[in-house]
Amino acid sequence: MIQELHDIQAAAGATFSELTTKEIVPVSFGNDAEAIAATKQGAALYDRTHWGRIQISDSDRLRFLHNQSTNNFNILKPGQGCDTVFVTSTARTIDLATAYATEDAVLLLVSPNRRRQLLELLDRYIFPMDRVELTDLTDTTVAFSFLGPESTQLLEKIGVTELENQPYATHKLINFAGVEVRVAVGSGLATPGYTLIAPASGAAHLWQELVKAGAVPMGDRVWEQLRIEQGRPAPDFELTDDYNPLEARLLHTITYDKGCYIGQETIARLNTYKGVKQQLWGVQLSGAVEPGTAVTIGEEKVGKLTSFTETESGFFGLAYIRTKAGGEGLKVQVGSVSGEVVNVPFLSS
Repeated sequence: MIQELHDIQAAAGATFSELTTKEIVPVSFGNDAEAIAATKQGAALYDRTHWGRIQISDSDRLRFLHNQSTNNFNILKPGQGCDTVFVTSTARTIDLATAYATEDAVLLLVSPNRRRQLLELLDRYIFPMDRVELTDLTDTTVAFSFLGPESTQLLEKIGVTELENQPYATHKLINFAGVEVRVAVGSGLATPGYTLIAPASGAAHLWQELVKAGAVPMGDRVWEQLRIEQGRPAPDFELTDDYNPLEARLLHTITYDKGCYIGQETIARLNTYKGVKQQLWGVQLSGAVEPGTAVTIGEEKVGKLTSFTETESGFFGLAYIRTKAGGEGLKVQVGSVSGEVVNVPFLSS
């Protein structure tokens, strides 16, 4: 079923790459400049099928997730959702996930390289008395995201009008061209848009219809450029054992008064005593530089570059910068390259 989708994408010019997690991803459709333009003036369509989709069901599902991550699940009603961070017992980041609450389950959209780890983690915390069931839906479903200012108009073409101006992660189930599709507010980046989750059996047909409606296919290479430009932290880069959600500036995912959860004590202490020693920022760079390079002011190391990309307007990276060194507007050196610390839209919301 997924092969049929890949065949259609290949016919449209897609080249593919295999991730370390074995998923096959369309890297580019040979139209990167057009796809970037579509995110700014139209609607781009990104295949997120390689991301993980984990369903948590049964009657204790909300309480269980409430205790496992940083956001408040107990207040979620069907049709609502939120971003949340899964952390270790010492509040080190594992993944930034999006949760969608339905009538009888919660669907988690998680990073490709964290699906198995999160399944194992969640399973480990299900105790005999818990009424919780985990199901990995990744191989039986697909996920696509629209990005761009024309996304709402494009959705209207396929008959979805109820989600305009709704809060982030609001979602509903629709029937489109015979395919049952869950449509949610939010593209996964700061660019406005929507995310669609559907059965794998309808993937190829759904993709064709969305392109026919005017969406410009976009590969993973453009997503990665936009991710870095906009400041969405990613596992293995910004989300690692070295950092916590406050340092990653994922403040919209943290509910301080929700009570006990894994990592809660550390996060509460850091917040109460202003103990955040470093924070994630964008860095405008004068040249190319490798992730992992030290960020310095004079002879003093003040941070580390975690991601790098080249954009139409120059070189750009993400870096953790020591809080005492400063923030936006700070002039730094990154290896042999000069840089200026800037804010990024994903972390400004």
